[in-house]
This record gives sequence, C-alpha cells and structure tokens, in this order.
Amino acid sequence: MRRIHRTRRDWAADLGLFLFAACFAAVSAQSIPVDESLGPGWRAADQVVGGLGCAAVLLRRRRPVQLAVALLLAGGFAHYLTGPAMVAVFTVAATRPWKATAWVAALAFGPLPLFLWRLPDMPGDRAGSAVTYFALIAGSIGWGLFRRSRRQLIASLRERAELAEADAESRAERARMEAREEIAREMHDVLGHRLSLLSVHAGALEFNPGAPRAEIERAAAVMRESAHLALHDLREVIGVLRAGAGEGPAQDERPQPELADLPRLVAEARAAGGRIALAGPPEGDTPPALVGRTAYRIVQEALTNVRKHAPGADVDVRLTGGPGDGLTVEVRNARPSVPDPARAAAPGAAGGSGQGLIGLAERARLAGGELTALPADGGFRVHAWLPWQS
Repeated sequence: MRRIHRTRRDWAADLGLFLFAACFAAVSAQSIPVDESLGPGWRAADQVVGGLGCAAVLLRRRRPVQLAVALLLAGGFAHYLTGPAMVAVFTVAATRPWKATAWVAALAFGPLPLFLWRLPDMPGDRAGSAVTYFALIAGSIGWGLFRRSRRQLIASLRERAELAEADAESRAERARMEAREEIAREMHDVLGHRLSLLSVHAGALEFNPGAPRAEIERAAAVMRESAHLALHDLREVIGVLRAGAGEGPAQDERPQPELADLPRLVAEARAAGGRIALAGPPEGDTPPALVGRTAYRIVQEALTNVRKHAPGADVDVRLTGGPGDGLTVEVRNARPSVPDPARAAAPGAAGGSGQGLIGLAERARLAGGELTALPADGGFRVHAWLPWQS
C-alpha cells in the first residue's frame, strides 16, 4: 500500500467526511426499512458493518476505487453503508480519471433497471428508500465531478498565471538585453570618437617632440578637452547602468546628440588635423529625434574610422533629403596621398574589429532605414538612408 502524506487540511477533510458518514447513518437509522423476519440481531449486525464502513472512509485516499466498489456491493445487504458509499463515490469522481468514475457509476446504478421494473410491486417505504439512495449516490457523483472541474480550472488558471509571469520575465530580460546593447553602441560611438581624437594628438606629440611651444600647448589643450569629454560621456553611460538599479538618470533623460550638433562634431575632427568637407544638414524642417541622432552617430563613427584606418585622407560628408524623401547620409574618404607618419604611429590607427560598422547598420535598421559600407575608388564609402516622414 503506497504511503500517503496528509497535510492538516487533508486530515481535517478526512475526519469531516468520517463524521458525515457516521452522522448520516445515525440520523437515517429510524427511516431504514428492515425485514422483521430476519430477527433483532440483523439490525445490530447491520450497524456494526455500517460502523466499519465509516471507519474505512479514512482509507479513501489510498484505494478510493476499491473502497467504492466494496461499499457499493456490500450496500445491497447493509443499509447503514449508504453514508460511507456516498463519500467513496464522491472521492472517485473528484480524484480519479473519467474512466474509473464511469465504471464506479455503472456499478452504482446497475441495479436501477431492476428497481424500476419491480417498483410497482414494492412497498412504499422500500421504494422511497431506494429512490433516496440512488438520488444521494447521483448527487455525490455530481458533487465530486464539480470539485474535479473546479480543481482543474484552478490548476489551469495557476498554470496560465505562471506562464504569464514567465513571459513577462522573458520580455523584461529582452528589454534589459536591448538596453545593454544600446549602451554598448553608445560607449563604442562616443568613447571611440573621443579617444581617437586623444590618440591622434598624443601620437603627433610623440612623433614630433620638438614642435613649437604654441603647437604643443594647442595639442595638449585638445587632449585635455577630449579626455574631459570622454570622462563626462563615460559618467553618463554609467548613470544609465545604475538607472536599472534605481540610481542615476534614466536613459531617456540623458542629453542626446541631434543633427544640429553635426557642425560641432566636424569642427572637433578638423581641430585634430582632419581635412573634412561638410555639405548639409538640410535647411528648413528638423528631422525626428531618432533620425537626427542616428545620422549624427553614423557620421561620428565614420570619422572615427577614417582617423583609425586612413589618417590624413580627405573626407567628404554630405547630408541631403527632406520630409517625405528621407535623409541620405554619405561619408566618403579618399586614399591618403602621402601617409602621415605621426598619425600612422598613433595607437588609434590600429585596425578595428568591425563592430562599429555592424552597430551602425543595426542603428539604421532600428530607425527604419538601411546602411551600406564598402570600399570605393581606393577609399571607403558609408551610405545610409533614413526615413523622414512628411
């Protein structure tokens, strides 16, 4: 016999059903018809069997089907087993599969056709007692089926709640991953730009330590400003990371670059010694914030790559388009005619991993546009189209 672990609630339910069966037998004792020809000992034996049946109710969790079958079969001879039989069939209907419930119900109502055939010839008290018995058994099975359906409904709702919670956690994790990817792109674009400027000037000073004092002071001032701005940008990125833990400014509250900031970006690159021609941005209407910020980042990363991979090359930056036509961004650099040894010696001139261009393509896709970056005429060309709704 398998071991059943009962909680306090289970014990309370079992004792409650045991008392129900015993009280039902006691209350219905006077209404049970007994054949007087059987003698007084028959009622006493019937009561003893009924008491054993009530005690057997405590085993309903171990063998409910076997208990129900035994009580239903014995109930044809012992009238005091009606209460325990009701508890047994209720347990089967509430806890066992539909097939087992159907077999128990068939056994319980098997005598019903014979009863209906003999009903006209039966005494009134016996007919009433039989009708009451079948009605009680039917009610017990119906109540058990209701409890089963209610338990299944609660289990289904609990499962759906758990799935919804898991789905919400999955969406939150995806949102966190997207936020981390956005932060990684910001760090690459912003810090890469600042540190490449710093690297260019440091390489120039290293290559030409005997430069005039004014030129050294100017380079040192640019290096100090670039380092200061890089630290400022780094603090902003760290603030975004802390915002996830309830600290620092939210990402949407951080000041983001706009298309109007593009001339300042080009001026910084020119101050580092780059020869850059800027055409645009288009005058008139201002593009949406996402489009302007994406265009700014594309130009920023393209200029950073020129400093790394083609130091000294001429750069042509063009922005054209307008509402309805979209914004076109093109950054083209030629092959350096005479390589600058000072810039080539700078640490920033080392080859990159290509993650910057991958990040730019992803930025353009998220903004609804597209980006291509390919060699062209011995140099390199970055071309992007971004949607600009009218």
